[in-house]
Amino acid sequence: MVDMSDPGERGATSERGLPGAGLVKGLAVTLKTMTSRSTTQQYPDVAPDLPPRSRGVIALSEENCTVCMLCARECPDWCIYIDSHKEEVAVPGAARPRQRNVLDRFDIDFSLCMYCGICIEVCPFDALYWSPEFEYAEYDIKDLLHDKDHLGQWMATVPPPQAHDPNGEPAKEETSAARKAATARPAPPAVRSEPGAAS
Repeated sequence: MVDMSDPGERGATSERGLPGAGLVKGLAVTLKTMTSRSTTQQYPDVAPDLPPRSRGVIALSEENCTVCMLCARECPDWCIYIDSHKEEVAVPGAARPRQRNVLDRFDIDFSLCMYCGICIEVCPFDALYWSPEFEYAEYDIKDLLHDKDHLGQWMATVPPPQAHDPNGEPAKEETSAARKAATARPAPPAVRSEPGAAS
């Protein structure tokens, strides 16, 4: 007599084993976790261990800002507001005074910000930094608009940069400086001919 049952059904039945084996495995995992000690940290009493590159709030170093507007232009949420004016700076020895931009307003609306970090990455003068501080909740949404003074206060909480990995790839500046030093050879010393010597 030929067995006409589906071969897939026969394999599934043999792989299932005893009925209720999955339930026993699940209960074993539950009992194992019930007997182990919980590792939950009580947040307000115990400060969390944040990773070194955590994204909390954006800090502003006002003296580094040149009002180039790159951060405001690249922001996908348009949550950065910048105003400035031009001032003339007299340079000694120059034919005419130069102009420089002076920052009047630098605001970030953290109710709109999505913490993508594009503004920090595109800043060519290192005026914006990530601070790991995250406890700046407000009762009123209007208070999440931080001005340049408020953003400058976060600079005290910015951690120092991590040391470079000795096994990592060197920076472009280091490699170009080493290449220039290797190609620049000192000129050979000039040979002085003494009077009366045959030429």
